[in-house]
Amino acid sequence: MKRITAIITCAGKGERAGFGYNKLLKDLGGITPFEKCVGVFKEVEEIDRIIITCTPSDLEIFKKKCDGLFVKADFVLGGKTRTESVLNALLKTDDDEIVLIHDGARCFVTKDIIKRCISSVKEFGTGVVAIPTTDTIAETDGLLKIVKTERKNKYSVQTPQGFISGNLKKAYSLMGENEEFTDESGLYAKYVGFPKIVEGSPLNKKLTRPEDFYLSENLFVGTGFDLHVLVENRKLILGGKEIPHVKGLLGHSDADVLTHAIMDAMLSAASLGDIGKHFPDTDDKYKGISSMKLLEEVVNLINKSGYRLKNVSSVIMAQKPKLAKFVDEIKQNLAIALGVDTSCVGITCTTLEGIGTVGREEGIAVQSYCALVKE
Repeated sequence: MKRITAIITCAGKGERAGFGYNKLLKDLGGITPFEKCVGVFKEVEEIDRIIITCTPSDLEIFKKKCDGLFVKADFVLGGKTRTESVLNALLKTDDDEIVLIHDGARCFVTKDIIKRCISSVKEFGTGVVAIPTTDTIAETDGLLKIVKTERKNKYSVQTPQGFISGNLKKAYSLMGENEEFTDESGLYAKYVGFPKIVEGSPLNKKLTRPEDFYLSENLFVGTGFDLHVLVENRKLILGGKEIPHVKGLLGHSDADVLTHAIMDAMLSAASLGDIGKHFPDTDDKYKGISSMKLLEEVVNLINKSGYRLKNVSSVIMAQKPKLAKFVDEIKQNLAIALGVDTSCVGITCTTLEGIGTVGREEGIAVQSYCALVKE
């Protein structure tokens, strides 16, 4: 099976945004576009490697952001243009790899879009995300006079754009010295072949101008973290699913550490405190209670406060047991309790390579993020 590499371009200056720093580091209610974008690619199981292009001045902060997301990424310094930056990263890949080129400023990309792009490359050799344009496109004479208008067969091109690395390298090798392309699809179409279009989404917009960021100000992002100790004679419950294991998690309730972290993320995003405030472990009515019932209460509280959950993403840190085969059922349980589609619930599992409390099999920890929309 071909290795799949995502190349995320983050080396631009973002001058049109006018922030005086890289727009991918702009705060969007507790999370940056960079973190949001990389976080989505991290959740796509098919992707083997992430390469990030950046400027020397942003290198260290991007590395720290990746560490916070538990993402192992390779970094490549960008060039003077986007084209040069992509080529610098492309040269770090093998010719038979599938490469997905994605603009870091398109941080609202979804797992489904990425997976469709990968499937298209596997079947057709290319996959370029695009949507039919709803506006009439005008061609001018360069002096703001319309020569003709057209909408039929016109698409707005997005990213990711997927290719076989060797074929894309060939297109770059044939490019003229003074030629400029705004993306890889145009370059590929001229020198190699016509790329296949993959269904995109109007929500997969690119953050470019200040107003693009302001339109996102009704998005509130929260983070939650929890850790529980593993002990004997307790059930191991994660996301409402009982997991077969010799030990379970210790706590006042059922100690569902995953659900606890999700609740804290949601409460944090809405600035409503934490689960300790709403469900204190000094109150006997919560002793042994299912955390899924508490999650439903948090959802009601969030909704009454004028918020709607957009998505939630969690990483479960456990040395043992292996959890991958339970993820689909856990996602289904959480989606029902949260009132969202399973595509809005992201769950990944990792070990800590024998390091610390988790690595020594003394406990299980979860880091969760969520996005709420202010209605």
